[in-house]
Amino acid sequence: MINQLIQVVAPIFTVIAVGYIWSWSGRKYELEFITSIAINIGCPCLAFSTLTGLEINHTLLANISLATVAAIILFGLAGMLVLRFSGLPVKEYLSPLMFANIGNMGLPVCLFAYGKEGLALAIIIFAVVCIGQFSIAIFLYSGSFSFISIVKNPVIISIVIASVLLVSDITPPQWIAKSTKLIGDITIPVMLITLGVSLQRMKVFNTGRALLLSITRTGMGFGVGVLVSYLFGFHGAARGVFILQCSMPVAVFNYLLAERYGKNAKETAELIIISTLLAIITLPLILQFLKG
Repeated sequence: MINQLIQVVAPIFTVIAVGYIWSWSGRKYELEFITSIAINIGCPCLAFSTLTGLEINHTLLANISLATVAAIILFGLAGMLVLRFSGLPVKEYLSPLMFANIGNMGLPVCLFAYGKEGLALAIIIFAVVCIGQFSIAIFLYSGSFSFISIVKNPVIISIVIASVLLVSDITPPQWIAKSTKLIGDITIPVMLITLGVSLQRMKVFNTGRALLLSITRTGMGFGVGVLVSYLFGFHGAARGVFILQCSMPVAVFNYLLAERYGKNAKETAELIIISTLLAIITLPLILQFLKG
């Protein structure tokens, strides 16, 4: 069991460490450019290639999507209660409690834990959460909402196209399948290295509050994941992937928004760093729970 856990977790944090050490050594890394490539080209190709290359039950895909919406709502309600009780501003802290790092970290963890099927299911969750990030998260930080940013999201567009092909039983041409797979295969390691670079560039100041909120995010994520997966009757890979994705640490995307709109970016960075370090302990425990 321990060896299986190491096989899942060790590669993830090893590649993150590569990015961290690269940045720590003072080497150049165009974070904004590489992140843009990964989000706008890599992730859409990964989503398209994975979904069109597998046979997945259409009903399960729909249920996973609905369950993700339910989880986001529960995260929002629970997060507001926690913040109201602690006296912290909702607009600055709710998004980190609602939206986890299901892209950079969640996708590779699900891939190593449950293979290509797990990656496909994780990508569906990723797409739904992207809609939430480009709507709810941006609204919380900026006070405005743009439907266009959702419609134009490359990940969502690629998943819509792949879903249409799946429902229609249409196989994409080989050159498209091979091209998207070639690009998609580089996405996960690039995302993990980028996460490592991002963590190295962030700083920690108020560890006490950040630690408590990070523990809250992880505990809330695991609890909501278990509850919603039970209510939707998930089992096997679907249950495992859903709980893992819900239990991920705070998303780096929150820091980018906080920095852009001037909403307490320093403490958001602290939440990301501490919750990610906390994941070194919690992810093996969650995997052991799922495999047990």
